[in-house]
Amino acid sequence: MEKKKDIFERLTSGEVIPMDDPDYSNIREAVNQTMGLIRKLNASTDVNEARKWLGEVIGEEVDESTTLFPPFYTNVGKNIRLGKKVFINHACSFLDLGGITIEDEVMIGPRVNITSENHPVEVADRKTMVPGSVVIKRNAWIGGAASILPGITVGENSVVAAGAMVTKDVPANTVVAGVPAKVVKEL
Repeated sequence: MEKKKDIFERLTSGEVIPMDDPDYSNIREAVNQTMGLIRKLNASTDVNEARKWLGEVIGEEVDESTTLFPPFYTNVGKNIRLGKKVFINHACSFLDLGGITIEDEVMIGPRVNITSENHPVEVADRKTMVPGSVVIKRNAWIGGAASILPGITVGENSVVAAGAMVTKDVPANTVVAGVPAKVVKEL
């Protein structure tokens, strides 16, 4: 007999979840737990301590080559996967219910927002969670205050300019800029 997926597995597999789902309260419980860990992470006095708390937030050890400058914000954290030599600058926000994967050697500027969850525009359906995993490929650079929306893949070696709003996949070896982000240069 196949084991029933929990709500987090359902979200990371792309299942749309209405807020009246019987398991929805598990999300709120996870958020409450994460809030306590985030408070400790953001009170860190050095990057090694911040890395340790980030590992607690995401539920796995973070490689010592990864650097995070607090403050940092996430709603659950357990659906974030980090590679090696990742740099995350101040005041980033990751909404990770749909899953966020950040591969090796990625640089993320200050105040970057990465969201892997959304809601329908239609009023009657708006309280439904629509997940879309985000993948930031190896050696990409996300400029300060950029926003990456659900379901996006940022290609290897690419650059997302500061302030860009990424609404479509970013091809490898390109620079994208603007709102919405468009390719402005091939690398």
